[in-house]
Amino acid sequence: MSESGVAEIFGAQWPRLVATLRADLGDLDLAEDAAQHAFAAATERWHRDGAPDVPGAWLLTVARRWAIDQARRDARWAQREDAVRAALELPQRERGSISDDLLAMVFGCCHRALDEPARVALTLRYVVGIPTASIARSFLVPEQTMAKRLVRAKQKIAASRVPFEVPDRAHLAGSLYEVLKVVYVIYTQGHAAPSGELVRGDLCDEARWLAATLCEMLPDEPETWGLAALLAYTDARRPARLDDAGDVVLLRDQDRSTWDAASIAEGRRLLGRALRLRRVGSYQLQAAIAGAHASSPRFEDTDWSTIRRLYAVLGRIEPSAVVTLNEAVAASLEEGPEAGLALLAPLATDLDGYHYFHLARADMLAATGDRVAARFAFDRALALCENDTERRAIARVAAEKSA
Repeated sequence: MSESGVAEIFGAQWPRLVATLRADLGDLDLAEDAAQHAFAAATERWHRDGAPDVPGAWLLTVARRWAIDQARRDARWAQREDAVRAALELPQRERGSISDDLLAMVFGCCHRALDEPARVALTLRYVVGIPTASIARSFLVPEQTMAKRLVRAKQKIAASRVPFEVPDRAHLAGSLYEVLKVVYVIYTQGHAAPSGELVRGDLCDEARWLAATLCEMLPDEPETWGLAALLAYTDARRPARLDDAGDVVLLRDQDRSTWDAASIAEGRRLLGRALRLRRVGSYQLQAAIAGAHASSPRFEDTDWSTIRRLYAVLGRIEPSAVVTLNEAVAASLEEGPEAGLALLAPLATDLDGYHYFHLARADMLAATGDRVAARFAFDRALALCENDTERRAIARVAAEKSA
């Protein structure tokens, strides 16, 4: 079997294998080690003999047997050898499905006892299966630094006794909010990284896979469908976001014929599924906003009035200065720059360190004809922006509108 074939099976089986082993063995480190051993064995065996008919079952058996051997050799696991052995000898015992194990893994990695960077890193490593080196590149830190962060996060899991379980109905909403936020952060890290490479398609793809998996496992939760719709709509614009030179193409200038029609259709389907559950939430509103952009054949045809109203509703459900900033942008494009500036004024203190605030304000000031004030605002946006690709775009717009 080819290396690409093994890699494809790895991508499909890693999340389920680690989740099942963690549920069996009760320890994330041992589960990861066992899974890695199983895939190492598969790489050697399958190249020679070909993959078995049921690769997942083969990997699980090999991993469990390795865990038994480790329990015998390692004093740390000696007291748990019986439990580990039971996992091997009773593979058909009554227990939750692999989907339940995977869902429990997601909730454990996203537990609120952990800080957000740890949740994101753990989810990427143990749910998605991204190598530590790749996660380190996403966070722009050395691999050794990320490895230490993962170790500290696992120590926090042990010390805080973080449960790897699906919360009961009474506690699901709060925990699900944290899970969806992690998925959204992963997507954002791929869609508009704060520094380094602006677009990381691999992270976008993994976030969409996670969102789709959550929809499959939690079909009655409308916000999972809302998030999946938001990511589909937003990702449809990926082909048009950078030009051939790797520079940012602003939304108003993008070639909409290159937008992914299949992703737009998927976003429409997913949002429809969410809305049929009749419990509107923030991700559904954001998806509706993204859908309004996606349905406009030209920037000039955008329904800014609807987008503004949606942002206003979103601001009531989930108050945020950034939401108000977006409402202000919509207001400026619906009514004129003065309307947008009036909404921006109260945000000056809260968003002073946010380069998108100064960029929006600069654009509005330029539209009023105040080129001097616009220049200062563009300069502030440039000073705060850390991504070189975005900085080039800001500089280009500043030269056009405030020179």
